[in-house]
Order: sequence, then C-alpha cells, then structure tokens
Amino acid sequence: MYRRITDVGLKLFSERGYEGTTLDAIAEASGIARRTFFHYFASKEEIILAWQKSLPDELGAEIRKQGVKASPLATTHAALIALAAQMHPDVAMLIGRIVQTTEQLQLGNQAKFLQMEHAAYEALRELWQGVDRQAGLRLAAMASVGAMRLSVETWIADGCQQALAEHLEANFKSLRAEMGAD
Repeated sequence: MYRRITDVGLKLFSERGYEGTTLDAIAEASGIARRTFFHYFASKEEIILAWQKSLPDELGAEIRKQGVKASPLATTHAALIALAAQMHPDVAMLIGRIVQTTEQLQLGNQAKFLQMEHAAYEALRELWQGVDRQAGLRLAAMASVGAMRLSVETWIADGCQQALAEHLEANFKSLRAEMGAD
C-alpha cells in the first residue's frame, strides 16, 4: 500500500503539478480513504521524502555487496554507480523540481544525503574494521556521497541529458585528482 500511494502521488504530481495535487486526489487515485492516507503519510510532502528514504539503506547494502575487493573510496564509488543505474531520469527530474518548491523538502533532501553518508560509513566500518581506520572511512563516505550529491544536482540541472553514472565518473575522477594534488 505504501509503495502504491507513493507511486500514485508521484504520477499525479507529474500530471497536475505538486501544488495542484490534493491529498483527496491521491487517496482517490490510490483507491483508499483519505483517513487511510494518513495511516501511511502525514502530508503529501512525505510522499517525496518517502521516495528518498530507501536510498541510505540501499547504499549501505550495495557497499556490503561490493566487499573489500578495492579501496573504501573505490568500493563506495562502485556502489553509487550501481544505485545510479536504478534511478529513472523522469522521476529524478520531477522530484528535483518539487524539492525546490518548499524549504521543508529542501531540508529533507539535505537530510537524505547525511543519512546516505552515515549508511556508507557504517557499511565501510563493517568491511574495514579497526579503530585506526574510522577517520579515513568517514572521509571516504563523506567524499563519495558529496560526489553523488554534486552528480545528482548536475544531472537534474542539465535535464538528465547524460546518464547519472557519467556525472559520477567525472566527479570521482576530479575527486581523485584533487586528493593526489598538493
């Protein structure tokens, strides 16, 4: 039900605009009562945030899946590339536009990246154990999620003309170049 309401809400936002979509319309199109909507979501803003909530867990799981075949930075890079392949440009463009309409959604978007950073760090800590590595692992998580954030912003700003993975590759290349520079 949660997923259905989210999908219906996003569809209606794309057809009618965010402001033009009411809770009643979302409930009706989802085949539920307005009261049932509130069992799953407190507001229509939460539909946008719901789409983003799964990203931190997905990132952590993908990092664990990648394992210790490469460096922490390269592992996180590979995990983000895998996530990027699952992101749909039309949904990203829609959510990117909607997020810019309210301060609450902008703050939720910022929180998503912080949660992704934390999930990446926790996954890296599980793979590379040791107190002496914690600062480096945290920096790898921060830098990687920062590269993802910049990539998503650029991807949406250019109308998703290039694949998100191409933006990620370019930003990780720049990151590695800057890390090697003195």
